[in-house]
Amino acid sequence: MDEVLVGTIIASTLRVSVPLILCALAGVLCERAGVIDLGLEGKMLATAFATAAVGVTTGSLALALIAAVAVGLALSMLHGYACVSHRGDQVVLGMAITMTAAGLTVVLGIAWFAQGGQTPPVPEAVRLDGWFGGLGDALKTVPFIGTALALAFTGHNAMVYGALLLVVAVWWLLYRTRFGLRLRAAGENPAMVDAAGVSVKALRYQALALNGVLASLAGAYLVLAQNPSFIPHMTAGRGYMALAALIFGKWHPVGALWACLLFGFLDAISIRLQGASLPLIGEVPVQAIQALPYVLTVVLLAGFIGSAVAPKALGRPYVKER
Repeated sequence: MDEVLVGTIIASTLRVSVPLILCALAGVLCERAGVIDLGLEGKMLATAFATAAVGVTTGSLALALIAAVAVGLALSMLHGYACVSHRGDQVVLGMAITMTAAGLTVVLGIAWFAQGGQTPPVPEAVRLDGWFGGLGDALKTVPFIGTALALAFTGHNAMVYGALLLVVAVWWLLYRTRFGLRLRAAGENPAMVDAAGVSVKALRYQALALNGVLASLAGAYLVLAQNPSFIPHMTAGRGYMALAALIFGKWHPVGALWACLLFGFLDAISIRLQGASLPLIGEVPVQAIQALPYVLTVVLLAGFIGSAVAPKALGRPYVKER
């Protein structure tokens, strides 16, 4: 296979996978603590809108990111207030966040920008630039695989590299720190955590705070690196795909990463195959190709959700015994 094609597909896979990876990590942290988060889709959508709105208004990348994180944290704290403090139904609240975000972003977009729910494109200064271009030129001198390596792993923006580093950081946090041990225990046996004198409620709020930050970065990436303006429903089910990835990855950061890369690879392939003609089949309908990642999501959920063992206290509000 042409090394230019290989490098391009790997690069596209990494770029497309970033929001899935960030969102899946957000879900891993939250669900490891025992809180189901079906609101990831809504959090991504709301933070993408906040990023675009503030980016267009101020022209500042820093302010756009701050706005995204603020919205993500607010939604996660609302999630915690309803489900952790008041023991509300976690599934219903997550869906409510997603449905509210889907409607509210369109209404605000129409009211503020009068473009049918869209925002104007953010200025170029707000967009993320590529890194390591010089390293790519050096890698191209490597025989046989140099061009593929340069195209695949250099020239990406900071959030692509940051997402991969965050996988390592979340793994280290969960499995190499005392906080991570307590967080996982809160999702497995909260009564034991409480008996040890550690607040289950505080742990779950901390997990939700981290969840909100990561989900907000996923939403911001859609505007800062993919589409320069907010478009209604631009998340296109990525939050649910991230949930499927974390289930397929057995609630482990590295497992979720590989599942997200698989989804991203299919997405990258679907872009390449549009308009292509296959032997014995002919030209494949664009709709069928675009549906590939979503079909895989359904297949993985149908085939693996029964065999994947979730944290034992997942979705169960903790009531402290008196």
